[in-house]
Amino acid sequence: MLARCIMFVLILVWLPVSIAAEFVLEDIQGRIHRLEDYRGKWVLVNFWATWCSPCLTEIPELNSLHDAHKDKDLLVIGIAMQSESRNKVADFARAHGITYPLVLGDFKLARQIGTVDVLPSSYLYNPMGEQVSYHAGVVTRATIESHIENNKLN
Repeated sequence: MLARCIMFVLILVWLPVSIAAEFVLEDIQGRIHRLEDYRGKWVLVNFWATWCSPCLTEIPELNSLHDAHKDKDLLVIGIAMQSESRNKVADFARAHGITYPLVLGDFKLARQIGTVDVLPSSYLYNPMGEQVSYHAGVVTRATIESHIENNKLN
């Protein structure tokens, strides 16, 4: 019975999604990020907020993931939800050492990617630009790397 419960929870944690989506996002530095520009790389889009304590837990993991892969095979883009201003997010990013691009977000912008019912939430796109998973809650570098390894394209 316990094994079934664990399996059910694991299925809920990484819901496979096969819908291909396109997005266009402008980060707080004014750079445009289009999903199509990252063909050949995995892209993790992470929705978070400055006031969200679980989000703070995953920032070092996302930094580590991004820094290890950004020049090779993966990019992390953070979308700061319900933030007051570009300056507040920029100051927060400096204070927490965030190295990946950050976008000011709202629910209208989020609809380009999917629903955001929980913070943090993450969407993972494969190198062909197809959305392959959605994760509600904190992610780790190891979890993302494992997911990618298990879903590499042949």
